[in-house]
Amino acid sequence: MSTYTSDLLRLLDERGYIHQLTDAEGLDALASKQVVPGYIGFDATAPSLHVGSLVQIMMLRRLQQAGHKPIVVMGGGTTKVGDPSGKDESRKMLTDADIEANIAGIRQVFERLLTFGDGPTDAVMVNNDEWLSQLGYIELLRDVGPHFTINRMMTFDSVKLRLDREQPLTFLEFNYMILQAYDFRELAQRYGCRLQMGGSDQWGNIVNGMELARRMDGSDLFGLTTPLLTTADGAKMGKTAAGAVWLNEDQLPSYDFWQYWRNVDDRDVGRFLRLFTDIELDEIARLEALEGAQINEAKTVLANAVTTLVRGPEAARLAEQTASETFAGGGAGADLPTLSVGDEGMRIGAVLTALGFTASNGEAKRKLAEGAVKIDGEAVSDPGFLVSVGEGAESKLSLGKKKHAVIRR
Repeated sequence: MSTYTSDLLRLLDERGYIHQLTDAEGLDALASKQVVPGYIGFDATAPSLHVGSLVQIMMLRRLQQAGHKPIVVMGGGTTKVGDPSGKDESRKMLTDADIEANIAGIRQVFERLLTFGDGPTDAVMVNNDEWLSQLGYIELLRDVGPHFTINRMMTFDSVKLRLDREQPLTFLEFNYMILQAYDFRELAQRYGCRLQMGGSDQWGNIVNGMELARRMDGSDLFGLTTPLLTTADGAKMGKTAAGAVWLNEDQLPSYDFWQYWRNVDDRDVGRFLRLFTDIELDEIARLEALEGAQINEAKTVLANAVTTLVRGPEAARLAEQTASETFAGGGAGADLPTLSVGDEGMRIGAVLTALGFTASNGEAKRKLAEGAVKIDGEAVSDPGFLVSVGEGAESKLSLGKKKHAVIRR
């Protein structure tokens, strides 16, 4: 049983978000007596975040549900540098226009999951380019540089692992941890921010920010990280053979998003219900105790709940209806992904890859050889098979039992 007294830490603990805390007793006491502004940073490297970021977004939602203030920090400045954590190579350089467009796309998800406004517990979204781009190089070196030693910076995983693998680490990226630390100090001054949260790979960066603020201003700040999130089979959360599971509709159809959650491993159902939905814990306990075919009920509840939060209730309704029509009725539901093969048609391997059902033509050939591919219920095994559809007609393509699409001319 948790010994926390604050609603915030009790909620985070019960739902499985807490991995590391810099000062559990101090944060618990603070959250029991006042509103705690807390932040998480998100770099704008793409027009959407993916499922791997959803646990962080949900943690900001929990912060607000417990009566505190979420600060969403968009990394307009740090995106120009690139976080080396967990990366084998340098990040592609983006223009200011690219970064602004990405931030606009990312904001859509936050507007569904958080309440923004001017109230004491309303969320705010800020861009760290606002202060980072104003820093003079000499000013940064003189004011911030003395608080970091190369010796210590070399011990952080984001640096050490890259060097151990003999992968290049640019001087640009080496500065990332300094800029993130500066963010925490700046947010403490501008917004009274007392808490930074993030994934377990951000622990070193969070501690750096706390120490920088303490040394420069005497501020008393807190850090909290979530466990490394992987699926039961050890895969990285949010990654599939077909690519990333994007949160935005423009990057991934809602049916595919819904199916990702409907098809999770049985062992992940309870944990994901706690992390990614607002369903009461008693009901989650009932759902995760289901066995055999009944666990599919829990998976459908999970898929509907997450899709409703991220995409809206209508997207969830259409996705479930499409799944029901596709699997139970043997038809092709209206929300299935579609592909036009044109007047000339397309080879079956190209069709599978274009739909994202396979990652390459090589994988497509293996699936065809396994007899896993069907068009209108008829198995296709020839890699040279030409998929063509008559004018105004359509066909249903299936890969195994879980992936389906509509093929049109």
